[in-house]
Amino acid sequence: MRPGIRLRRVYDPPEPDADGVRILVDRLWPRGLAKAAAAVDEWPKAVTPSTELRRWFHDGGSAEEFRARYEAELAAPEAAAELARLRALAGAGPVTLLTAVREPGSGHAAILAEHLAA
Repeated sequence: MRPGIRLRRVYDPPEPDADGVRILVDRLWPRGLAKAAAAVDEWPKAVTPSTELRRWFHDGGSAEEFRARYEAELAAPEAAAELARLRALAGAGPVTLLTAVREPGSGHAAILAEHLAA
């Protein structure tokens, strides 16, 4: 992962000196969180897991198959274009990928971070 790409929970307080551009990478807005408190700069839904994929995974899908399906979604034209834009953004300065999951390093945000670092 590039040094300028961070993974954090969206519920954690912003760290203006370290976060850089704050990018929400969940398809749904986090429950109970005011938009002002989240301090989200971007919300590119094209690179978030689809509703269908998210439901499939929560219904018992495997992590390995989730990765394969999510990477296939990221290869779609709209997602690939957004991925390229975010990769350029990450190359210009620090970015923080924000997610509501409890362990950001083991979910879709980590997979996305790998793709941004490539």
